Amino acid sequence: MAETTITRADLTDAVYQEVGLSRNESADLVEMVLNEVSSVLETGESVKIAGFGTFMVRQKGLRRGRNPKTGEEVPILPRRVLSFRASHILKAYMNQNNL
Repeated sequence: MAETTITRADLTDAVYQEVGLSRNESADLVEMVLNEVSSVLETGESVKIAGFGTFMVRQKGLRRGRNPKTGEEVPILPRRVLSFRASHILKAYMNQNNL
């Protein structure tokens, strides 16, 4: 099965075809939604999309890692990471269509 990637242009085209907005309005709508999701995540809040899933920001602490080339231990600094948890509906849909 060949992998494909959905791009902003694909999302814009889908909005254009389904909603009937102009291409420019569709592109603006997609950008507004993505910008809103991004700005909420930047504040550390979660974004829950019913029937799809939840995007959340997690804090990872300081830990020790190892340089695989030299074997030297190096600190991995604390950081924030984005994670996604799929809804039960999305999981069921994906497993149903994977038969």
